[in-house]
Amino acid sequence: MTATRSALWQSIRNALHSDITEGSLQPGDQLPTEAELSARFGVNRHTVRRALADLAESGMVRSRRGAGVFVAMRPVEYPLGARVRFHQNLALAGRLPGRQLDFVRAQPATKIEAEALQLPVGASIYVAEGVSTADDQPIALFRSVFPAERFEGFDAVLRRLSSVTQALREMGVPDYIRLETRIDAEAALPLQAVRLHIREGAPLIVTRAINADPAGKPVEYGITSFVAERVSLVMRPEGGGAR
Repeated sequence: MTATRSALWQSIRNALHSDITEGSLQPGDQLPTEAELSARFGVNRHTVRRALADLAESGMVRSRRGAGVFVAMRPVEYPLGARVRFHQNLALAGRLPGRQLDFVRAQPATKIEAEALQLPVGASIYVAEGVSTADDQPIALFRSVFPAERFEGFDAVLRRLSSVTQALREMGVPDYIRLETRIDAEAALPLQAVRLHIREGAPLIVTRAINADPAGKPVEYGITSFVAERVSLVMRPEGGGAR
């Protein structure tokens, strides 16, 4: 019985999720009432409420007291290609990009970081971490690593400019390309869930990427943990813009 009820609310949640992602319901649209949804799916209101609560927890819908439930946002379409630029991608998608930089600090490179940046293990690197947003809603956590010896003082430049592209340009790298991107599925850990305003265990799409200058020398190793409900990754040959 429990498994059946669980499958029912998840099916309803998935159907409403599709209505939103496919455009049948637009941001700002009001969802049908609980009674209407109960009739549509042939279930009781408690099952409908569970589905709506899960959508609300993911940030896709919002409840307004006395007014109903409304679509908050559709997933952001985020292209992955040779030139991935956060701010430009979101702006082109009609979203307001934002980035909160939690810290930038120098520390020794781990084995994985050193291999990605073609450095000796323990070499000095700058590590930047923070939260990326779209329309003021968190969509991803980022961790970017840069070679400190090549970019001395990069930490202060990044804090001032709040843009990787602009900071690298000021440090003598006018452009860079994506050498490789690895994509994995992971479950949100407790601290990740708090920062992203999602439930613990919610699905994340995690990209691990290496960016290089025009000569092919790595300049950044980045790990980005996207909220799966809020982002659709699209493979494209070209990106553009600044982040």
